[in-house]
Amino acid sequence: MKDIETREDIQLLVSSFYEKVRANEEIGYFFNETIKDWDKHTEKLVDFWETNLLFVRKYKNNPFVAHHELDEKFPFEQYHFGIWLQLWFQNMDALFEGELAETAKRRARKMATFMYLNIFENRTK
Repeated sequence: MKDIETREDIQLLVSSFYEKVRANEEIGYFFNETIKDWDKHTEKLVDFWETNLLFVRKYKNNPFVAHHELDEKFPFEQYHFGIWLQLWFQNMDALFEGELAETAKRRARKMATFMYLNIFENRTK
């Protein structure tokens, strides 16, 4: 196995990861009932991870806005973020190894934690 090096690597990572997410009985419905254009959404997610891992400035959106709106329809629990993170780690370990792969795991862990805390805080406002 190799480390993450290119946008194509990130495309593989994101595409295969969201196939697993969509098939997951516990969190798949969040995505399957919300996202209508998976090609467009996948490109946005690839842009996000390319920006975060390869420092190519492509992602310019605010992920918190979309997740707050989704939380109003399908309330998230910390448990859901745990499943998301577990699938991310499993998918990463199946495809890549190396420094950038480990960085992607750490950033996903931070992002899941911060996203949940931000959503939870937003509920009390």
